[in-house]
Amino acid sequence: MKNLLLEPLSLGNISLNNRIVMAPMTRRRANPPELAANDMIAEYYRQRASAGLIISEGSQISPQGFGYTGSPGIFTKKQIEGWKKVTRAVHQEKGKIFLQLWHVGPYSHLLLQPDAKAPVSASPVKPMGEVLTPAGRKPYETARAMTNGEIHQTILDFGQAAQNAISAGFDGVEIHGAHAYLIDQFIMDGTNKRTDEFGGSIENRSRFLFNIIEEILKYLPKEKVGLRLSPKSVKPGMEDSSPEKTYGYIVEKLNDYGLAFLHLSEMMKQEERLNFPEKSIVPFYRKIYKGSLISCGGHTLESANLMLEKSQADLIAFGKPFISNPDLVKRLNTNAPLAEPVKETFYHGGEKGFIDYPVLSG
Repeated sequence: MKNLLLEPLSLGNISLNNRIVMAPMTRRRANPPELAANDMIAEYYRQRASAGLIISEGSQISPQGFGYTGSPGIFTKKQIEGWKKVTRAVHQEKGKIFLQLWHVGPYSHLLLQPDAKAPVSASPVKPMGEVLTPAGRKPYETARAMTNGEIHQTILDFGQAAQNAISAGFDGVEIHGAHAYLIDQFIMDGTNKRTDEFGGSIENRSRFLFNIIEEILKYLPKEKVGLRLSPKSVKPGMEDSSPEKTYGYIVEKLNDYGLAFLHLSEMMKQEERLNFPEKSIVPFYRKIYKGSLISCGGHTLESANLMLEKSQADLIAFGKPFISNPDLVKRLNTNAPLAEPVKETFYHGGEKGFIDYPVLSG
């Protein structure tokens, strides 16, 4: 089988060397209190710059958007300067990199929020699980509904963060509209119980997302803006009652914007990709979306090429394989064995399990 992953592709006027995308993955190596990318983070991305496109780990757009200790931001001058180290390193290796713009919404804690306020969401919601705070691990709290003023300020924050990303040297930005974080909280009827212009109908629930897109497009050309969605909920209790109808409406409307790409994230395992490909939601949205489409979640070399061969996606994103295989592109080219990542070093820590994975010799 021809390895279609290695074929070049253009996203607008951005030329990619191959169709392999490094998926955004939170690694939590930014040092407090600045939460700026550092030399170690720059080296991490430099090692993986052979990807056709890197999408960075989520970077919070504002202090309110913060919820994961050690995750970098994009709202201060020091953070912009930190990210410049990353973009320079990637560009020196002839790579391309987009910054993922992130607001965690309810996945935070008052100990992590400005003025010790409760985290925000579309409506009051309490996530399952715990969050790491300066006082140790704490159960998630019930988030409060955003005020209209906070909604409009957050829209502006996304626009400013996108400008900051370009100032930091990124080739573009990806809006994180997936995985039950803030934007997704507004989209899903299971989490959005509002009765104002941001709640109720699908049109109203998607208004926050499209207002953010339109704000960013005031400053960035459309070929520098992508969007990530996860139409199949990945957080327990966080879901939409009619995802195909809800996200189908959104994906159809996205055609009017001509963005760089739509990135669909699925929590599929490799054995599902290979044995039950019909479980993928990507073909459904492929029929709706006219632009470049990225498929992410559990892909192998075989499943990736099969999806490209059927024109169900234009690019394939790999997450965990990129953690333990900085030379993943080379390995997929030669069908070499992949190293397994060490889960205990996914988050926090130093170089171990971050920039010390070996590459193939020769």
